[in-house]
Amino acid sequence: MKSLRPDPDTFPKHRLPQDAERPRGKLKVFLGYAAGVGKTYAMLEAAQQRLEEGIDVVAGYVETHGRAETDLLARDLVFIPRQMVHYHGVTLPEMNLDAILKRLPELVLVDELAHPNPPEMRHTKRYQDVEELLNMGIDVYTTLNIQNLESLNDIVAQITGIVVRETLPDRILDLADQIVLVDLPPEELLQRLHEGKVYIPEQTTFPMQKFFRQGNLTALREIALRRTARRVDDQMNAYMQQQAISGPWAAGERLLVSISPNPLSQRLIRTAKRLAQELDAEWYAVYIETPTDTRLSTEDSAQTANNLRLAEELGAKIVTLPGDNIAESLMQYANTHNITKIIVGKPLKPRWLEFLKGSIVDQLIRKSGNIDIYVISSTTPVAPPSPLIRPAGELHLKHYLAAVGLVSITSLLGLPIAHFISPTNLVMSYQLAVLIAAIRYGRGAATLTAVLSVFAFNFFFVPPRWTFLVHDIGYILTFAGLLSVGLVSARLAARVREHARAAEQRELQAMALYAFSRDLSASVELNRVLQDVLAHTSETFNADVAIWLYEHDTLELRIMTDHYPLTTGETIAAQWVYAHRQPAGHDTQTLPATAGRYLPLKTAQSTIGVLGVRFRQEEELTPERNRLLDAFASQAALGIDATLLAEKAQQTQLLREAEKLQSALLNSISHDLRTPLVSIAGALSSLRDQAGFLDETAKSELIDGAWEETTRLNQLVGNLLDMTRLEANAVSLRQSPSDVQEMIGVALSHMKERLLNHKVQVNIPPDLPLASADFVLIVQVMVNLLDNATKYTPRGSLIEIQASANGFITVAITDHGSGVSPEELPRIFDKFYRSEGASQVAGGTGLGLSICHGIIEAHKGYIWAENQDRGGLIVRFTLPIAQHPVG
Repeated sequence: MKSLRPDPDTFPKHRLPQDAERPRGKLKVFLGYAAGVGKTYAMLEAAQQRLEEGIDVVAGYVETHGRAETDLLARDLVFIPRQMVHYHGVTLPEMNLDAILKRLPELVLVDELAHPNPPEMRHTKRYQDVEELLNMGIDVYTTLNIQNLESLNDIVAQITGIVVRETLPDRILDLADQIVLVDLPPEELLQRLHEGKVYIPEQTTFPMQKFFRQGNLTALREIALRRTARRVDDQMNAYMQQQAISGPWAAGERLLVSISPNPLSQRLIRTAKRLAQELDAEWYAVYIETPTDTRLSTEDSAQTANNLRLAEELGAKIVTLPGDNIAESLMQYANTHNITKIIVGKPLKPRWLEFLKGSIVDQLIRKSGNIDIYVISSTTPVAPPSPLIRPAGELHLKHYLAAVGLVSITSLLGLPIAHFISPTNLVMSYQLAVLIAAIRYGRGAATLTAVLSVFAFNFFFVPPRWTFLVHDIGYILTFAGLLSVGLVSARLAARVREHARAAEQRELQAMALYAFSRDLSASVELNRVLQDVLAHTSETFNADVAIWLYEHDTLELRIMTDHYPLTTGETIAAQWVYAHRQPAGHDTQTLPATAGRYLPLKTAQSTIGVLGVRFRQEEELTPERNRLLDAFASQAALGIDATLLAEKAQQTQLLREAEKLQSALLNSISHDLRTPLVSIAGALSSLRDQAGFLDETAKSELIDGAWEETTRLNQLVGNLLDMTRLEANAVSLRQSPSDVQEMIGVALSHMKERLLNHKVQVNIPPDLPLASADFVLIVQVMVNLLDNATKYTPRGSLIEIQASANGFITVAITDHGSGVSPEELPRIFDKFYRSEGASQVAGGTGLGLSICHGIIEAHKGYIWAENQDRGGLIVRFTLPIAQHPVG
């Protein structure tokens, strides 16, 4: 069978989150009680008024059915071309949602709000298209018949005898900003019908003739009038509350409707919705998961899911609770949540079945207390229960053969001792066999064991033996007791198995969720978190998984399993889910033809991505599995968001550190830049203003001072540039075999003037091998170290330079100053760090040693400092030995 997929070319490129900031559009519903009352005509009249006001109005989908007066009203409208959809060999003209979104009018007209869409469309129902238009800030005028409301579906069927298939949730009408009741007396409507002015599709002619009866129309008209009147009353109450007008406000009511796999639940849900509207009450749809749910058939599981989905569409709060006894669980929830009314169904079933299994309705009434119980009876006998899904082992014949074997073994063991004890004492051995069968093989095998035990006991041990005759009437009670105890034991043992199976499933789900949460909390990197989400989701749900994240102003696929069906349509579905923050895809009402189900990864602040799940086996997800999947999506969103926040926090911390460094740099160099500039400016000013009064010696001293300060300023700027290049990894080494003696000589030449007031002693072995080094950068290291030694040592002190080789070349520069305190020693290579009192002794930015550290590390060497015992500081650094000396 060909899978119907949405055409990705027809989808718009969503622009959220920008689009999410649009104000929601306003919905105006033209409500009628039947076709032909003039809803479309009234809608077009209202549209003409908006056109005259200068509003941009377009017809998204308007059906005039060739009526001249209706066509006349529509002639000035801009009609959006319809989308032609091929379905089952028929071409259907449908509303082109994407074309409307592309045009973005102020107001769009949409006829037939309850119309179902073909599977190839994005949404299964037209009202969902309208919701998307409203979310994009577009106002909508639409038409609706009262019989299309989901909560009235059963009442309409009861009145007219026709089940309306095109329905929509009541919440759509409740969310309407305005409701315009289009009314026409039934007599006039029937007259229009006879005159051929009411459009009736050919394929529905006979049912519609049955529908258009005066009694039916009168009843539907009353329903429409009541619904509109209630809406007006709600608006009045809301106005009185907003304006603080005193009034007889009704006390709050809370309704609870009990959900089960029975089709009667849909009627209960609709009744609860109507009652909640009448009472303006909050209502809950509660489903009690009993241990027997683990053996529900696929049909019953699907029916339960449909019932819960219907309740959610009609506005109920969905609650699913585990419990052994449905009545007790319902009452416990009702008492703890201030429920005032409970609606429960009573299927028509035989008395003997109620006697055996008990009646939930009777239990609720006995325990209700002050809570009102509304009992809705079924009009049809309860259908036979669907066959329960049993573990594969219980379906095998060997379990029933085992039951026969247990009875046979019990009988054989009893024969040798039958002459020594009373036959009634042997009954216990058969009861033991029943218990073994119940525990090991289930209810069916235990029931067979109980029945066979009665016959075996009668045949082998009850006089007259070897016959099924009974002379002592007392044994009849023994047989009945044996059979009853056996059956009860079988049922109890089966319930124990069901409880154990349910507990095992809950434990597996809890363990899966715990393991998932544990791994997420232990991961600190985004890629690791994404891998954990992928692995756990795939394993738990036996599914292929994909994850999209919103990054760089677009939704990007970050990770997926190998066999995920990544088509353009699937990607578009993920984009739609992100844009609208709603689930879509398989087994939903939006893009149901896609292979995967897509869930938004939502946090309290925003949507950060989308989780795509393609189940490897086609199956209807139970409510329990749905909740688990939602929990996985929530946990994944929290884990990913926490990691993203941690990364942002780390980036913020780095920015703060950078700001601190910038502040430290400004504080450090402001004085050191200003001092030489002031000296240079002073010297130049003196030479300019007092040149005629200065002798040659004074002029020479001023020029020498300015030159010295210029050299100092040049060194300061050079250090800043070197540090910038090192931090940006912009330093490219040009290593070559270099002579350490020559590098020291060049460094001493650069420091010639600064070393005039110091003694320098160089000790280099004549056989010292060449170093693999960048000649210029290592000279810079030596210059910085010598400059540092001159700053922190007294005039006339000795500076020693030594070099040695032992697997690598070590260069040591030793001064005879005061040294560095042990606390400061580990920090002297940090950026902008100057030892205590350095600012008073000498200038500088505190970058010289940090630059040395960066250059030596780039050479794969080490640099460190240590104090001498007799005073002074030794700075050593290592360089690799050149492997291929020149020569």
